[in-house]
Amino acid sequence: MSSVVVIGGTAGIGREFARSRAERGDEVVLTGRDAHRADTAAKEIGAHGLALDLSRPRAIAGALAGVERVDHLVLAGISRDQNTVTEYDIDAALHLVTLKLVGYTEVVHTLLPRMTGASAVVIFGGQAKERPYPGATTVATVNAGVTGLVRTLASELAPIRVNAVHPGIVGDSPFWAGKPPEVLENYRAQTPTGRLARMRDVVDAVDFLLRNEAVNGVNLGVDGGWLLR
Repeated sequence: MSSVVVIGGTAGIGREFARSRAERGDEVVLTGRDAHRADTAAKEIGAHGLALDLSRPRAIAGALAGVERVDHLVLAGISRDQNTVTEYDIDAALHLVTLKLVGYTEVVHTLLPRMTGASAVVIFGGQAKERPYPGATTVATVNAGVTGLVRTLASELAPIRVNAVHPGIVGDSPFWAGKPPEVLENYRAQTPTGRLARMRDVVDAVDFLLRNEAVNGVNLGVDGGWLLR
């Protein structure tokens, strides 16, 4: 049995990953910004919930004080952000940059003494770093920053392995499932496999990155080859 911590595990892909590991019999801790929501989600899948706000990095150590051991750490917490240079929202940009770069790093810093040389970390990025869209000014920049974060952590924390997963359009995720069918069909038509990535595909990719002891410092795209077109 492994001890698994999922930061941002109350919804979407983070929750699906936490659920899959809890069903496997692992000891799972998941976090969310809201204590009630984290506790409710955790009880539903057989995990333990904690309140943690990645955008408040100075409070992270206290939030994780009760975590005793970490075999696998998944940093899946995100914030949806629409920001452009022409109408730049500084507060929104600072929120996302703090959450995903400073917050992620502070989680690793806090939990490092509770890891072993066999532990592994997976960080969530996204393919906006390769194919930005209108409003992705901060999202694309931060996800590109994740690639650098992976490399420096993998080097500094060795032999602990650190990798990142960069999903493309995940058709059955809460964010995308509610989009008009024609929007999803347009992305599907641009994907060489003829189908969009599913949450279970991303969960499987995260599990692979955590499990395979020869994979380290990798930024893995999970998009069905969408970037090829």
